Amino acid sequence: MAFILGIKKAMTQLFQDDKVLGATIVEAGPCLVVNLRTKEKDGYQAVRITFGKKKEINKPILGQFKGFDIKPRWIREFKIKVRPQSDSDLGSEKEKFKPGDIIKVDSFKEGEKVEIEGLSIGKGFQGVMKRHGFHGKDSTHGTKHDKRMPGSIGATAPQRVFKGKRMGGRMGGEKVTIKNSEILKIEPEKNLLYLKGAVPGKRNALLKIISSDTNILMHTNYTNKE
Repeated sequence: MAFILGIKKAMTQLFQDDKVLGATIVEAGPCLVVNLRTKEKDGYQAVRITFGKKKEINKPILGQFKGFDIKPRWIREFKIKVRPQSDSDLGSEKEKFKPGDIIKVDSFKEGEKVEIEGLSIGKGFQGVMKRHGFHGKDSTHGTKHDKRMPGSIGATAPQRVFKGKRMGGRMGGEKVTIKNSEILKIEPEKNLLYLKGAVPGKRNALLKIISSDTNILMHTNYTNKE
């Protein structure tokens, strides 16, 4: 079982077998395991890790890391849950980690398939044509000033707009998961992963990377605002 946090740095090209492959460079880890969640105490099993550095952090959050001289930028929980039809033992998976452990990119290997989770780039407020792909009205036959308008948003009765109606609004900034992405190259000395294709998010956006071939499902809980 392998998982790590990283940030998207840039895109590049790699050559393999006379083929040019687009790749995303991700600076992943090192991540510090600060504590574990147990079923007896917390009702679930999880591993809490930190990533990045911050100049200032408030005392309530800082108090969670007694014994560690760190001011992390990101704090994330990876909840351990057995996949259906799996014989894996939750206890044995949790015992693989202990507070103070360091998770680095060398826990992965080249050619391995991973799942990547991040937030898509925010595009601000957009109309229905860009946000939902509406065709728009005709440019002739009396159309004036409202070619990109959504049209009717409801009937005479009931006198309300139904929930889920496709309308203009904020676009992007949503959680996106990419499955079966391949690790093309690893540079342990620089903490870099080269992932095949594009990944969600803008530059320096946080990414969650987990191994796809594990029998353990890793769900992330966000434990701070950033």
